Amino acid sequence: MGRFMNGEPDFLQNLRTEFSSFRMWFDRAIVLGYAVLAGLFVVGFTLAAEWAFGLFERLYHAQPWAVLIWTPLATAGIVAVTRRWFPSASGSGIPQVKAALDDELPPSERSRFVSLRLTLGKIVLGTASFAAGLSVGREGPSVQVAAGVMQHARRWLSPRTTIDARALLVAGGAAGIAAAFNAPLAGVVFAIEELAGRLEARASGVVIAAIVLAGLVAVSAFGNLSYFGRIQVPRLGWDIAGPGLGVALACGVAGGVFSRLMIASLTNAPQRLTRLRARAPVRFAAACGLLVAAMGLASGGATFGAGSEAVKLMLEGHDQLTPVYTLLKFIATWITAWSGVPGGIFAPSLSIGAGIGDAVASVTSHGLGPALIAMGMAGFLAAVTQAPLTAFIIVMEMVDGHAMVLSLMASAMLASLVSRMISRPLYEALAEHMVAAVVRPQPVPPPVAPVATEPPTEADAEPPVAAAAPASASEPTPEPPSPAGPQSAPER
Repeated sequence: MGRFMNGEPDFLQNLRTEFSSFRMWFDRAIVLGYAVLAGLFVVGFTLAAEWAFGLFERLYHAQPWAVLIWTPLATAGIVAVTRRWFPSASGSGIPQVKAALDDELPPSERSRFVSLRLTLGKIVLGTASFAAGLSVGREGPSVQVAAGVMQHARRWLSPRTTIDARALLVAGGAAGIAAAFNAPLAGVVFAIEELAGRLEARASGVVIAAIVLAGLVAVSAFGNLSYFGRIQVPRLGWDIAGPGLGVALACGVAGGVFSRLMIASLTNAPQRLTRLRARAPVRFAAACGLLVAAMGLASGGATFGAGSEAVKLMLEGHDQLTPVYTLLKFIATWITAWSGVPGGIFAPSLSIGAGIGDAVASVTSHGLGPALIAMGMAGFLAAVTQAPLTAFIIVMEMVDGHAMVLSLMASAMLASLVSRMISRPLYEALAEHMVAAVVRPQPVPPPVAPVATEPPTEADAEPPVAAAAPASASEPTPEPPSPAGPQSAPER
């Protein structure tokens, strides 16, 4: 019994240890302060994005055909600024955070993908993408925004602190998801499933504290409301098994194809259009913007922006969108990402999945519409990201669908399984490409020496032995080369 009691923690000793170091508590206070700041940055980005898209909608409703000029010009300008000053701000932002967490990347190179400077650039350029009417979301960029803020806290911590840079990055990314979706549980799962793989005991406290504080900031700004409100789900029975299976399979195939297109487009696959994008990126972005504007006009403006309003219409039972919308939204989101603008794919993916669910509901049973739409959202997001736990928890918290936990989980798991048969994990493939570009850059071939074209002179034609004989008598014999060692390999 004594040995058992000796193995128990000593409460008073642990209490004295906790309060014995002022610097330790000062480091914790710094991290908590930066977590609040990360939440404020995400809230500010959200408000700016909504304001910018409101400006675009006013332009579209006043002069619809003007978007054929505005969207291409704005897209070209955004890409030009991004490539010139913020090259790592393009795209979603989640692959950049994963690249910064990669063990193969030197710690000195982390600021290439995550920093406070990139955070500011991501907010400004991401807001401009909404003002251009492109098919983008703000949730993925919020991960890079919050991670850049939390990473900046490292410079103020003591050298002996137990809070490392990796924990700060994971905490920032999780806080960004939690604040963007108003889904704290999704933030925790996202940190484990997508960013860290696992949470160490000393890092879990930092992650949870960042999620709580960033979430409180978001709730203070937007209220404790679900993203899409609360859906009315009828009593679910075996009648949803067939339609639900169809939604999950369709989302798995569509999400796998989308992920494969994204990987091929953004990793410089040897394709003709990719070579054109590399030679003239700004003109390529303008062409992408023109295509997005044309598809927006063809869909009556439904494909512009994140697509959240279209999802709300479907959840409320206003079946005003056809399967053609889903196809156009699919293409518009892919082309927008291919153009190179800063912007995420989370919200557009939810919109595409909702369209698939709504299409199946219109064929099978209208009474199951809200449930199939929610299953489509979870299924397509899980198929694109291949992170099924994060996908179904995000959707569950966004629609307050706790009564559909099993249905959402089954749809996300099955869709993710089908997607894995078609494509590699999207964010992992993009992060590996970014890390490889830094760690293993493509070698530049050495310049070729020019070939002499002049005819040889008489001095050059003399026998070399006779010319070298006098020199050998006066000059010392050169030393033989040293054997090859570790330092001689680069010289060879």
